[in-house]
Amino acid sequence: MEPAHEYVHRARNFLPALLPLETLPPQDTLRQQALSKILPLRRPIWFDIIKNIRHIIAVMGTRAFKLWILCVLVAFLLPCSAASKAELDEPAVVSEDSFTEQAARAEEDSVAEETPAAPGLVYTMTIDGAIGTVTNDRIADAIEMAEDDGAELLVIFLDTPGGFTKPTWSICKQILNARVPVCIYVAPSGSRAGSAGVYMTYSAHFAAMAHSTNIGAAHPVSGMGEKVDSVMNEKVTNDAVAQIRAAAQKRGRNAEWAEKAVRESVSITDIDALELNVIDIRAENLDDLLNQIDGREVELPFGKKTVATKGARTKEIKTSFIHKVLEVITQPDIALILFSIGGLGIVLELYNPGSILPGTVGAISLILAFYAFQTLPINYAGLALIILAMLLFIAEIKIISHGLLTVGGVISFFLGGMMLVDTVDPSLQISKSVLITVVVCVGLAVMLAAWLVWKAARHRPFIGWEGMAGKIAEVRPNGFVYVDGALWKAISDEELEVGSNVKIVSVDKLTLKVKRTDS
Repeated sequence: MEPAHEYVHRARNFLPALLPLETLPPQDTLRQQALSKILPLRRPIWFDIIKNIRHIIAVMGTRAFKLWILCVLVAFLLPCSAASKAELDEPAVVSEDSFTEQAARAEEDSVAEETPAAPGLVYTMTIDGAIGTVTNDRIADAIEMAEDDGAELLVIFLDTPGGFTKPTWSICKQILNARVPVCIYVAPSGSRAGSAGVYMTYSAHFAAMAHSTNIGAAHPVSGMGEKVDSVMNEKVTNDAVAQIRAAAQKRGRNAEWAEKAVRESVSITDIDALELNVIDIRAENLDDLLNQIDGREVELPFGKKTVATKGARTKEIKTSFIHKVLEVITQPDIALILFSIGGLGIVLELYNPGSILPGTVGAISLILAFYAFQTLPINYAGLALIILAMLLFIAEIKIISHGLLTVGGVISFFLGGMMLVDTVDPSLQISKSVLITVVVCVGLAVMLAAWLVWKAARHRPFIGWEGMAGKIAEVRPNGFVYVDGALWKAISDEELEVGSNVKIVSVDKLTLKVKRTDS
């Protein structure tokens, strides 16, 4: 083994920057030996490279080393520049294979130019019924789908008696700003575009009607069925006229008839509509409609477009399951039934706490009813009357009114149902037959529940200390009585005989107070 000072000498020669070994004490201590032995093992390889370069420079000299580096660079760069120059000067050689490939490519291009373009895509959807929030969502989704798929046209089959104002304005706005042509087609035969349908038809890029259809009666009315007498109703009518005239001027249709439809509620047939320039096309079916639209020019937000629908592929946008459910829920009759079930469920849960099922069903029904209410033009006075009816039904539990609170709740419920939906359109109102049926069912259910609660309150308790009072027990020795399969400690103001029957008067903790049955 080499002595420690040899390791120290080697470390001073090769690793002067890592550790100032001069600071170590000259004594040959155990720490100095261990540290000096570890240092050579930690030396990086680049120290050896630097050492070799310094050795070469020392042997060759500084000038000779620089000259040697220059020669190496020249020897490496000259072949590279010569090769690149040769590639530039060398003439291009075209093989027979390249000529064949070019000819095939040219033939493919000519065939592609001669091949006719694939037929366009036309989306169709059907709106059958009153115009509401769900209809607005469906049309918005259909327009977005047609725009994303680059469809040539979106055809909306329409049959509606009218609808609510807010969804109608939203639909018209979407159609006017759509980046795909939209055609409102009042079809099939026997269909109509009433009230809200007129505004939608005038907003569309193409307005079409099938045979034996009609359009008109776009006069707006207030929730209480008033004519245009008040200032507010006059403002609503003027605003509706301005809306439909703006759409008529944009689409080049009869603005005078549109104003008459709003102010005077006039209606016309499909033949008259075509003659008066209310619609653009009168078609027997979808194929006839697409043939008549083909080649027509429309104005879209990004510019004009010529529609090519001849021989186009058609694809129907079907109503999704969730939209079907929402369409059912948002019907005024169903909304009233859901609210009635919800209120009745809460009342029954309060009548019999812990039954769980009535409360759960009631809570779900109330949430669905409130969703339907926010899509309908609700009269808050009618809603308040229905809520008051529910509160009267609940009060019947605590207050002995001999049924007067229930009767008042039934009357309040009926009046609230009559006023609930703020419209005079018969198709949007709550049906009288449905309202009467719901009121009678709710009233009978509340009366039955109240009678059961009253009957249960009159019965003697069956469990607990109160349930022991009035029972007959048998006297046993040592001051005990036997009742319900158990021995109880008993006391009495009278002398009792073993084996005789006694009646339990009261319970004091675990002691029964009894008396003789013959006393």
